[in-house]
Amino acid sequence: MSVVGKISSTISENGNQSTNQQQQESEEQQRINNEEAISPDYVLSLRKITDDYLCLPEHNIYDIDFTRFKIRDLETGAVLFEILKPPPAVSDTTTVANNDSSDTTNTGTNNCDSETVGGEQPQQQTQAEDSNFDQPEPNAGRYVRYQFTPAFLKLKSVGATVEFTVGSKSVKNFRMIEKHFFRDSLLKTFDFEFGYCIPHSKNTCEHIYEFPTIPPDLINEMIANPFETRSDSFYFVEDKLVMHNKADYAYNGGL
Repeated sequence: MSVVGKISSTISENGNQSTNQQQQESEEQQRINNEEAISPDYVLSLRKITDDYLCLPEHNIYDIDFTRFKIRDLETGAVLFEILKPPPAVSDTTTVANNDSSDTTNTGTNNCDSETVGGEQPQQQTQAEDSNFDQPEPNAGRYVRYQFTPAFLKLKSVGATVEFTVGSKSVKNFRMIEKHFFRDSLLKTFDFEFGYCIPHSKNTCEHIYEFPTIPPDLINEMIANPFETRSDSFYFVEDKLVMHNKADYAYNGGL
């Protein structure tokens, strides 16, 4: 299955940023308190990182489980980053991944393959640190911290391969909206449609990202302020929010 992604917006101006942030925080809290459905249009309108997760882990009634993530430089073909989900016995609240890349960027084409799920266990392939092993955490697995080198910000395009499994329910109109921010300024929004996934399947998709132009002074700020670049990833099935993941990024690796 071929899937096309599109960039919805790029680097934003600060303008009425403070007012917009207050309005977003108020509406966000009202929606959570009233258990109001979070729509794709609503998350597309967000102009700052969310203060909290906009859905609960149990909203993932399709048992969608991301098991592998890989990034490669499209110009050289070099694999910049690869991580596989650790075995079920290892539960991590925060994963710290060190390598030369991350999710980001512009338009994309996805190649999606589907197969029935086998019995093999995923293995960890890159450095990751797990915290609070002995205390169950409701948001375990929903937050990742990435450490990259400054060279990552110079890449023009990358391919991001994601592998995921689904449970006993078919997944229709599977869609991801991903928003990246530096501090409280929107850098970029990506919108990908995965389409249909059959029950009990393992699916592999590659998103092709073209990086937007980031001013040199902003690149310097992003390098000088690790983990102030953050993202929200929203996953919808038939326009209903079923998963919400968060990440933050540092680009000062090796300095």
